[in-house]
Amino acid sequence: MQADIEALLAQGCHAAPAVTALTVQNTVNVSDFRVLDREWVLAQANAVLSDSEVAAVKLGMLGSTAMVDTVVELLQAHPHLPVVCDPVLRAGGGGSLGKDEVGYAMRERLLPLSLIATPNLPEARILAELPEGTADECADKLLPFIKHLLITGGHGDEHEVHNRLYSRDGTRQTFTCQRLPGSYHGSGCTLASALAGRLAQGEGLVSAVQSALNYTWRTLRDAEQLGQGQFVPRRLPLDFCS
Repeated sequence: MQADIEALLAQGCHAAPAVTALTVQNTVNVSDFRVLDREWVLAQANAVLSDSEVAAVKLGMLGSTAMVDTVVELLQAHPHLPVVCDPVLRAGGGGSLGKDEVGYAMRERLLPLSLIATPNLPEARILAELPEGTADECADKLLPFIKHLLITGGHGDEHEVHNRLYSRDGTRQTFTCQRLPGSYHGSGCTLASALAGRLAQGEGLVSAVQSALNYTWRTLRDAEQLGQGQFVPRRLPLDFCS
């Protein structure tokens, strides 16, 4: 949630979060989580939606199929909102953030309500039920469910990171960036929130993807190792609060 808020602030947006789950985590890994009560999540979201003009929705960790159904109910009541779905199924340290059935529920019920999903390759393989699938193979399996799919790279040993944008109309674009050393805590959240922020500001989809990828790469380039595990992206400039 901190990553989401910081990334949205950096895009000139106001973040209005509704918390779906609480985690026990540090820079090393996520060791436990608890999904919140459905009625409590509905109350949080509806309080925001009834008060403010929402320009975009970013989804992150849901943690259970019941929470997937809760979010589906909310989105069906607001079909005009562009939705960026970040299918958070694994923590950067490897810990599970929900059973694979949560991913299948997201694929079947949530992706059709979203404009774009931003899985990394391991998450795309879970969603597509292709344990050894390539990005192209996963996209072919998932595009019937969603209009646009951004499968992020960085999980292999290639010298450049390849992030691939697939669209249902057959369009495919690859965005490359320099691989940075180390691993990073919250990079996926940073990317998805930055993308939602660019869309909220009225930027077109492909341009918004490029802007979000560029921003995320800069946050990783400037990351700090604050604990004993992954580096923490620097999402805000040092003089942001001055």
